[in-house]
Amino acid sequence: MAPGSTLLYCYMVICPGNADPMARKPLSTEQLGFIAHRFKALSEPSRLEILNTLREGERTVSEILETTGLGQANVSKHLQLLHASGFVDRRKDGASTYYRLADGDVLRLCELMCGRLEAEARVKKRLFA
Repeated sequence: MAPGSTLLYCYMVICPGNADPMARKPLSTEQLGFIAHRFKALSEPSRLEILNTLREGERTVSEILETTGLGQANVSKHLQLLHASGFVDRRKDGASTYYRLADGDVLRLCELMCGRLEAEARVKKRLFA
C-alpha cells in the first residue's frame, strides 16, 4: 500500500459513497481519534483470535472458550470491547449468548494487513536470498 493509502481507505470507510474520495476534505482530529480507537480494539492478539473463530459463524461463549483456549473472564472482557467497537453482534437465547461478526469489514481489514505482510516478506526474502 502506498503511503497515505491507509488514511484514504479509512476515509472511504467513514465517508462511503463518493466516487472521488480525493475530492473530500482531510479527516478531522476527531475522526482520526475514532479510527485509532477502532484499530486499538484490533491490537490485541486474543481479540483477533476471537474474531478469527467467529469467521466461521455464530458461536456461544462456551464454543469460543473451547476453540481459543482463553479463560472465561478474558473472553468476556474481549467480547465486550469488540461489541462496543462494533466488530461483533450478540444475541441472547435463554441462558446462552451467541456472538457473530457484525459484518465482513473487519475481515477485509485483516486481509489487507495479511496482504501487506506477505508483500513485505517477499521483499525481505529477495533481499536475503
